[in-house]
Amino acid sequence: MSRPVAQFALGGLAVLAVFGVVSVVALRELAHSEALRDARQFAALAGQGIVEPAIGSALLRGDRAAIDAIDRVVQERVLGERVVRVKLWRQDGRVVYSDEPRLIGSRFPLDDAKQEVLRTGRTQVELSDLAGPENRYERGEGDLYEVYLPVRTPDGTPLLFETYQRRSAVAATGRRIWLPFAALLLASLALLWLVQIPLAARLDRRLRKTQEEREALLRRAVEASADERRRIAGDLHDGVVQDLAGISYSLSAAAHDETSPTTRRTLTSAAAGTREAIRRLRSLLVEIHPPNLRASGLEAALDDAASPLRAQGVHTALEIEPGIGLSDDDEQLVYRAAAEALRNVERHAHATRVLVRLRSTPDGVVLEVLDDGAGFTPEERRNRADEGHVGLSLLEEFSAGSGGHLAVRSDPGDGTTVTLELPRR
Repeated sequence: MSRPVAQFALGGLAVLAVFGVVSVVALRELAHSEALRDARQFAALAGQGIVEPAIGSALLRGDRAAIDAIDRVVQERVLGERVVRVKLWRQDGRVVYSDEPRLIGSRFPLDDAKQEVLRTGRTQVELSDLAGPENRYERGEGDLYEVYLPVRTPDGTPLLFETYQRRSAVAATGRRIWLPFAALLLASLALLWLVQIPLAARLDRRLRKTQEEREALLRRAVEASADERRRIAGDLHDGVVQDLAGISYSLSAAAHDETSPTTRRTLTSAAAGTREAIRRLRSLLVEIHPPNLRASGLEAALDDAASPLRAQGVHTALEIEPGIGLSDDDEQLVYRAAAEALRNVERHAHATRVLVRLRSTPDGVVLEVLDDGAGFTPEERRNRADEGHVGLSLLEEFSAGSGGHLAVRSDPGDGTTVTLELPRR
């Protein structure tokens, strides 16, 4: 698996994990709410559907037969694994019935929540505080939910019906609700993640293939350009330059043999002008077709590239770290980047000082071409590119294709720095 695909897979897994955790937490909260609603419904069914029809008016007087009638119904149809305690309260806080006989007849003040239930008729559920004296007989049962609602005697007297349901039973109801949905959700997320990986791998392969094709086209374009430059340079060197050299020699010889001072000066001046034209043509030949770096050496080639600037009076300095050991391709790229930067200095910068520095770093090799010229803005660079000056842009692409990075930093009035970074091979 390639690094981008691995990063995509890990990133997707992290996102899905966060989404899965948040979704599961939300499902658990929803299931907990549903479980509490189920506990309220169970209590309403037990209180209003089972116990209330069995309540007699004599229950309020503590009649044993009325208490036994309620107790039979509660023991047979309400108590079980889920419900561990049932209480019936009068509005004044007296317990008129409980499956725990020791509580019958005891009086405990009803809190505001229970009074509110008697007033409004709504069913209420809350986690029981077993520290209260009215709950002393439930302390060995673990965590319990108190669920209470109003019921009425045959004569209409309101009573508070209260059940104590095990928290574990309520939680089990919640798990039965959320676990299937959570399993389905997590399985869907995992399947989605697994499906995305081959799609990402296929896209990565296509992008790599496109990049390789683009780099191949760029290399072929550069090679074709180099071949054409080589042909033009050869034609100029073998034709025009040799002809001008011959003319220069002829003019110098004619000036030497000429007796007329005026004619001698004219011929000498013409010979000097011809030699200057030859020098310029040879500088142009160096620009058109770089020298054989292995034959002449990178430092000598860079020195030749800087010679037009020296001819204009620009102070140039070369700082080449010895023993860097560049490959042929990297050496060509370093020369081309430096030569392009020096040509831009000659044409646009109006600089007085230029420094070409080549040094090694722990990660590779760094070339820097610094000048103190006029600099430029990003907008000016875009305008030059629109006008066809794309040398640096092509070098940026070529450097990236070779695993390197070329950066241009410039500010108006602060000069320009061209930096080429190449990894260690």
